[in-house]
Amino acid sequence: MKSSRRGERKELVPGLAVVATAVATAAVISAQTDFSALVVGVVLGAVVANTGLLQPRLLPGVAFAAKNLLRSGVVLLGLRLSFDDVRSLGVAGVAGVVAVALFTFFGVRVLARLLGLSDGLGLLVATGYSICGASAVAAMAPLSTADEEETAYAIGLVTLFGSLSILTLPIIGRALGLSDETFGTWVGAGVHDVGQVAATASAYSQAALAPATLVKLTRVALLAPLVFGAGVAGRRSASAEAISDDQPGEVRESPAASASRVPLVPPFVVGFLAMIGLRSTGWLSADALSLAQDAETLLLTAGMFGLGTGVRIDRLRRLGGRPLLLGMISWVMVASAALAMASVVA
Repeated sequence: MKSSRRGERKELVPGLAVVATAVATAAVISAQTDFSALVVGVVLGAVVANTGLLQPRLLPGVAFAAKNLLRSGVVLLGLRLSFDDVRSLGVAGVAGVVAVALFTFFGVRVLARLLGLSDGLGLLVATGYSICGASAVAAMAPLSTADEEETAYAIGLVTLFGSLSILTLPIIGRALGLSDETFGTWVGAGVHDVGQVAATASAYSQAALAPATLVKLTRVALLAPLVFGAGVAGRRSASAEAISDDQPGEVRESPAASASRVPLVPPFVVGFLAMIGLRSTGWLSADALSLAQDAETLLLTAGMFGLGTGVRIDRLRRLGGRPLLLGMISWVMVASAALAMASVVA
């Protein structure tokens, strides 16, 4: 048994060495540009996958990064927020954030169905747009029916349109004459990734960064209940499908057994909540939190590189232009809802 485990660990080494190189490269590029290391990680993964550099012996380590390292990064993401932060936003602010997130989540899913896209892809895009971009897509992926290409496309959409927000929203905000607080609230509620929110708010003014970060991290806190709800819905769906497909005389798995295989909430989401609780205790020093944030970025970048290797251009062509249309309309929808909320709350 031990020799078998050692053999499995050795299989991971070549791929993880490539992942480590990609993470270091992404960090250097991110430091020299305005691009998030997570975005660079996805792009590097796609380049490796589409240029024939992804050799079979690298696959175990890359897959480990896409799953295990990414989930560890999501856990550490919880240290960015404390329950006191959420309370400081006030009842109206929290209610507004929740309303925008729910409107986006269900609105995007309805739109995906209208466009004839799969429920799995709709679920991932809805989660990424409503909560926290690529990290949220990764958290929801185990509960979705999306395949590898659809998961990669969902990450691509939140990356593309979140990055476009950095360029366009400050221009719109100045044209509308928005105050720093209103603009920050708008960005925090309407832009996907944490890094994209910080970049967009900073492009407007430094004063907009604080409300943007607070609103955004409150959205991040909604990741756990959203995934939990998806897990409950998944179990009910699996149970109903098992009952409807049951035929007399066939030896089939029981509906309860079939439904129980759908996880109610992934363990790493429990870890995410535990990290919020730990941050709320005040036990961690500023240096410890800074170190944890660096580790979070490294782990998420490693995971994004792994997910990026699933971006195969030839496969994505099969999905056609409808997912891109979904991403564009959803982007406008969440930005409009967030602006309406910010105008009332801020």
